[in-house]
Amino acid sequence: MDKLQVITQKIVDATELSRLVNRWRLKDDQIVFTNGCFDLLHKGHFEYLAKAANMGDRVVVALNTDRSVKALKGQDRPINSQDARALALASLHLTDAVILFDEDTPEELVKLVEPEVLVKGGDWKKEDIVGAQFVESNGGKVETISLTEGYSTTSIIEKIG
Repeated sequence: MDKLQVITQKIVDATELSRLVNRWRLKDDQIVFTNGCFDLLHKGHFEYLAKAANMGDRVVVALNTDRSVKALKGQDRPINSQDARALALASLHLTDAVILFDEDTPEELVKLVEPEVLVKGGDWKKEDIVGAQFVESNGGKVETISLTEGYSTTSIIEKIG
């Protein structure tokens, strides 16, 4: 299989994600779930994903669609399209599946995956993390990861502009 095919097969829909999760569960793999915009990948993103990957065996990234990024960040965002952002995330050995979501929150995907670990950045309070109550009620953990100081997509945009 060619390398691009290997990468693009990690970008999945809900049906395929469900199949993957079932396969991983048969192997007793611990699944880590995170979500975000991941617009311009930078050092902070890579460190965040590496730390998340250390918390389990498989990492699922739910990626905001272009429409939902605009709703969250404004009309000038995202810089990169959802297809480009999904491909970039899928290219990383740290990720096992990337799925786009257009809803306001990834709550339905959290329920679909039922991760052992739900992860968000340290700028989130645990009680504000979507799906936290669900994950904990199923025996999972909710973790926050400290952000890498000095790195953000917004600061990169400001620097370029």
